[in-house]
Amino acid sequence: MDVERVDFLIVGGGMAGASAAYELAAHGSVAVLERESQPGYHSTGRSAALYTQTYGHPVVRALTVASWDFYTNPPDGFSEHPLLTPRGVLLIGRADQTAALDRDFAEGRRLTPTVERLDRAETLARAPFLNPDYVDGAVWEPEAMDMDVHAIHSGYLRGLKARGGRLVTDAGVTALERRDGLWIASTPAGDFAAPVLVNAAGAWADVLAGMAGGRAVGLVPKRRTAITFDPVFADPADGAGLAGWPMTIDVDERFYMKPESGRLLLSPADETPVEPCDVQPEEMDIAVAIDRMEQAVRFSVRRITHKWAGLRSFVADKVMVAGYDESVDGFFWLAGQGGYGIQTAPAMGRTAAALATGRGLPPEVAALGVRAEDLAPARLRRP
Repeated sequence: MDVERVDFLIVGGGMAGASAAYELAAHGSVAVLERESQPGYHSTGRSAALYTQTYGHPVVRALTVASWDFYTNPPDGFSEHPLLTPRGVLLIGRADQTAALDRDFAEGRRLTPTVERLDRAETLARAPFLNPDYVDGAVWEPEAMDMDVHAIHSGYLRGLKARGGRLVTDAGVTALERRDGLWIASTPAGDFAAPVLVNAAGAWADVLAGMAGGRAVGLVPKRRTAITFDPVFADPADGAGLAGWPMTIDVDERFYMKPESGRLLLSPADETPVEPCDVQPEEMDIAVAIDRMEQAVRFSVRRITHKWAGLRSFVADKVMVAGYDESVDGFFWLAGQGGYGIQTAPAMGRTAAALATGRGLPPEVAALGVRAEDLAPARLRRP
């Protein structure tokens, strides 16, 4: 059988793989192997899709900030529509969560000076749908944005094609071999070869590493449940302006909700470890989400219109993994995006391409305090 030869072979066509492929295509030939019939099925396409600079580990926050310019001023032809639209996010807390609100406010202000600390009255003025007997204050991030995930993902894949790269679907890797300085990947769609293999396989990244003869980085796929529903209000006037409500998140991440196509999206923010799979929602998680939310708001759930679950894969420190494996030649990790893969995609795509081509971190990423060793797989294998 003929083997297709490229410079960079990327396994996984989700947001991580697509953004890295787009950037790498400026430096050589690229093929992206996607095991499903459509890319982004397990994680990218099931995201709550919020761009927030105050969410996650400091390294994640820095990569999010470094993605702002791309998202607000994408390359010509990348998308016909804005990639971000205003939303705002309220991080709410009860009286017993004051310390957590103060902590998150202080951390958020380090990179995002527009973040505000609100008292109860200010919180209720901004979000009158909240229960005044529940909420005691909030942290307000006015520049948090909704992300058009489809437009972003499609833009990267379209840009990859324009740069001469290609996406191959129904191409799950069935075998890997390193021969004569090349990785040979066997798939139902044919065999492919490249000196560099980029492991962007999402929840299956440790599995792929094992096929390559490498060691796992301790990736744990975790289920995240979500529903959309129609809310019911005691006074119908309370539902006015629902489309413009901010995303509302419990400061301890016990639940979050946001407007979604005329309804509300709700999640218990669960992180249940599971094996890599086509994950499905659990009824208990849905019930927990509804109970937690209804304590905090002045409306209830009338009808669930849709329910689903997605996979969010983390390593121990909840920071992405990007860099060459220290013991497997030509094997580049791009994994562990967790819930941050979309909001950091521009910076991570540039970072992955720079590291894979030996150019070091992009200056705009390094300027925010990120170091290559913060992302390297070797950090996860130290005693």
